[in-house]
Amino acid sequence: MSFGGQTPTIVVLREGTDQSQGRGQIVSNINACLAVQSTIKSTLGPYGGDLLLVDENGKQTITNDGATVMKLLDIVHPAARILTDIARSQDAEVGDGTTSVVVLAGEILKEIKEHVEHGVSSQTIIKGLRRASTMAVNKVKEIAVNTQENNQRDILRKLAATSMSSKLIHRNADFFTKMVVDAVLSLDQNDLNNRLIGIKKITGGALQDSLFVNGVAFKKTFSYAGFEQQPKAFKNPKIVCLNVELELKSEKDNAEVRVEQVSEYQAIVDAEWQIIYNKMEALFKTGAKIVLSKLPIGDLATQYVDHA
Repeated sequence: MSFGGQTPTIVVLREGTDQSQGRGQIVSNINACLAVQSTIKSTLGPYGGDLLLVDENGKQTITNDGATVMKLLDIVHPAARILTDIARSQDAEVGDGTTSVVVLAGEILKEIKEHVEHGVSSQTIIKGLRRASTMAVNKVKEIAVNTQENNQRDILRKLAATSMSSKLIHRNADFFTKMVVDAVLSLDQNDLNNRLIGIKKITGGALQDSLFVNGVAFKKTFSYAGFEQQPKAFKNPKIVCLNVELELKSEKDNAEVRVEQVSEYQAIVDAEWQIIYNKMEALFKTGAKIVLSKLPIGDLATQYVDHA
């Protein structure tokens, strides 16, 4: 048998694997996707209902969020899993519209199913879908609204309110849309990095106790005895940002130091203390009022700075 000089592709399947192809398999794949769509379709829109999902451990979840539903569904069919990937990508890229994208994909497949059953080739269907995609993109560009400085905030608030219409906070949409727009407009408009917007969750209080901090918020900054007497506000302080540890650390596993006299051991201990004291002295000389570090700051350094 000749393969035209090319090495044939060999696929090894485990025992018990079924293989099917052709028109019947395409229809079967579409039906699996439509089953997923019918499950999530009822949650779409402001009048959509909630779904009660129970996992194998008996944990119950009530939600109408498309991303949450798709994540909790135990989908086995490989073709239907594609809808899960679509929803996950939509959630990661946009953060909303996960239900809409699954429902839209299902409706497209429903239209395709009829043509497949009538013997239309896959190439013809794909060509038609690409043409429809181009027409849809052109239509979106045609109806797009350009924002100006005088109406930018108002348009952004309307967009945020639309996204919140199906969330639990929709009753406080006016309150949270203002907060969201303020947060977005505080970013560099030439580099809208939404990872710079953080959310700190604090137990207790009402929804409207939430607030927007135009700066950096730390959930917990004081943890040592006597911190109540320390000032909680500084005006135009000097800030030091560190990437070094300010604490005494135990040796790593299997570390070994050989000494012959007690004085040698004491010299090692003194050297460890001197290293951290030198760091803190250098820190004190900067005159900084605030110290931020991504690495641990030990109790010794905390007390040293407190009394400095």
